Amino acid sequence: MGFDVKHMLEELVENVRTGDALKARLVLAYIDRVDSPTQGKLLYILSRAEIEFQVPLLVYLLTEHGHVDMKGGVVRSTLFSCFMAFPEKLSGFLESSVIADKIELIRIAGELKTLETVPALLGLINKTENVAEIACIIGTLGKIADTRAVPVLTDYLYSASQELVMAAIHSLGRIGGPEAVDGLGRRMDSDTEIDLAILSIFVTLQDQKSIECLCQALRSREAYLRTFAKQKLIDIGGKSVSALISQLADGDSDFIVHVLNVLGDLGDGQAVSPIRQLLSHLPADPNVRFAAYEALALLPMDKSAYSLTEGLSDGEEHVCLAAARAIEKNYSPFFVVGIKNLLRGSLEDASRIVRAIISAEVDRLFLALVVDEIFWRIAIGYLPESHLDIRERYRGLLLGIGRDDLAQQVLGGVDSLVRQKVVAVDDSRMVLKIYKSTLHELGYEPVLFEFPEAALQWLEKEEKPFMVLTDLNMPLVTGVQLTERLREKYSRDVLPVLMVTTQDEQNDNQLAREAGVNGILRKPFTAKTLKVAMETACGVV
Repeated sequence: MGFDVKHMLEELVENVRTGDALKARLVLAYIDRVDSPTQGKLLYILSRAEIEFQVPLLVYLLTEHGHVDMKGGVVRSTLFSCFMAFPEKLSGFLESSVIADKIELIRIAGELKTLETVPALLGLINKTENVAEIACIIGTLGKIADTRAVPVLTDYLYSASQELVMAAIHSLGRIGGPEAVDGLGRRMDSDTEIDLAILSIFVTLQDQKSIECLCQALRSREAYLRTFAKQKLIDIGGKSVSALISQLADGDSDFIVHVLNVLGDLGDGQAVSPIRQLLSHLPADPNVRFAAYEALALLPMDKSAYSLTEGLSDGEEHVCLAAARAIEKNYSPFFVVGIKNLLRGSLEDASRIVRAIISAEVDRLFLALVVDEIFWRIAIGYLPESHLDIRERYRGLLLGIGRDDLAQQVLGGVDSLVRQKVVAVDDSRMVLKIYKSTLHELGYEPVLFEFPEAALQWLEKEEKPFMVLTDLNMPLVTGVQLTERLREKYSRDVLPVLMVTTQDEQNDNQLAREAGVNGILRKPFTAKTLKVAMETACGVV
């Protein structure tokens, strides 16, 4: 090999004895030129030295002759053992000017979770400009999880380096606590990838502050992030309820709709009283009223359920329909008396209530009211022209109670109209019922989907429909993403897409148009407004 191995070993022994680190380093510079047994002997000699002597040389071997350590990791293990025995020495080496590359020492500080090293690490991160070293320090501070690191880590949330930003996010998540969560919350709403990483941290922590931040994410300009936050709040469950309820006093209607959607899906009875209180203030936005009754339809109610009949008096038919579903869920004969009184108001109001009850497909309520003369007179003027599914549903109910005479009136004539198919996609079953009635009334054949993926599969297999109507905020696939997928196959001229949403946010509208929608219609819609929007989207008007 050209080396006097015996002399190398003797020289290193002498260097260790005299404390001559410079000469020891010269000997170790040739470690990769000797065989493995000799390398082992050299490392053994070095391990017998004082920690102050051996650590800089072990770091030198790892950084300059790392391949020597590839088999078995003896050098790394020896270095780690030094600080297992003397953890109080690690800070001094981190601050030492003798060791240039401190990454291995920084990693060991994280593995040992040595609190005493935090000041040294904070001092080092403020001095170094090495991105790899900074990233390593950030990761180590997260592993140690000392709150003294939060201010520095928060500063790195605004770094020009995406790598350092993401590292800081994960380390702050490991530390947790109000200060860390507050810093993460302030960083939200500038970059989708960063926002998603921060939201994931909140989901992991699940403390009150994190849950409040998840609630605030329902305000995000990005539909995907709003949907993510919604689903995670639902997954968290009961711990989310109080934080969500506290948001109901907010003045942002779009935000309140999202909060109500989540409260409904959670199904926790604690939300009933706050939602009723919200309704008692008569929110100006019909979407808020609709979402409130839709949520109540999913919640267990006590004797206070009688107040649901107030929703049937709402001027918006969509709200009436949601109220009807809530009444059906909490059905009691007492409701029927109140509804009969409402039917004895103006013909316009009575007609709206009857249409809502029929479209809502509320079986018990329908059967309880069918014997009322006013209800039936209005119903029989509407039912024969309604969608076949609705007619058959109520015909079956009437046959079931022996009212064959009424069932015959419901059936109506044969629909000879050639109807173009319109696909409607919305994760609200209530809205899908509205689409069924409204599209049928406008002369179309509604094809309804609660899940966007199911709609996409149908569109792949079936012939092209006349138009697609889609909601914006849906789980897994948003309306924007659905439109982007459709535009891979169909142009705007070939398949018009109309976005129908409660949301009225400029960023959402811009993204929808960039994705290729032909138009945007804000809920709630009527047959008239939907007709105009569809014609405009097709270029008819």
